[in-house]
Amino acid sequence: MAEESVFLEFFGNSPQFRIIDFLLENRLRDFTKTEIAKGAGISWASLFNHWAELEKNNIVKPTRGIGKITLYQLDEGAPMVKQLRKMELLLIKNAAQKEGVGAVAASAGRSRAK
Repeated sequence: MAEESVFLEFFGNSPQFRIIDFLLENRLRDFTKTEIAKGAGISWASLFNHWAELEKNNIVKPTRGIGKITLYQLDEGAPMVKQLRKMELLLIKNAAQKEGVGAVAASAGRSRAK
């Protein structure tokens, strides 16, 4: 099983946040709803239950159609998505700083033991 992202560690592992996390990590691509459900590791029924709320809040937007299939991605221009991206970056920065401090402390402990 893949390691949980810092975004999911902070916000929780709900289907809605799993969808957002998947789209944040793949923001340069667009996906079908089925691909989003698979990528987020949730059932299609869970995606369906949360999709209207994501559209209502302008988190996702349709990008193009291929026949009867519509592809979607994050709505990068939406204020809420901008804030989610900022939060994700802050969480990553915070995690990196904690790992850096832990690595420095461990390194210092090893050098003192010599």
